[in-house]
Amino acid sequence: MSETLLMGLTIFVLAMFAGLEVINKVPPTLHTPLMSGANAISGIAVIGALLVTGRVAPTIETILGVIAVIFATINVVGGFLVTDRMLLMFKKKPSEK
Repeated sequence: MSETLLMGLTIFVLAMFAGLEVINKVPPTLHTPLMSGANAISGIAVIGALLVTGRVAPTIETILGVIAVIFATINVVGGFLVTDRMLLMFKKKPSEK
């Protein structure tokens, strides 16, 4: 295993643990508003993963890039759906007469 790949996997695993700790510390009342702000970060992750995936030779980086594109896209779409649903709760319903 190359040193670069090992370093990248180590950073990936540490980032997963750090993300898990950050998410678990957020109270449920703040989770949805913070998710809408995190969509921008996930959008940047999609762009970065697409750049990694766009290489010519299929390697482990390409496979990890495809997985990153899938997960980041799920996160962005899910975050927007949850945010939209949350905002619909605050809309006034038309009064029936």
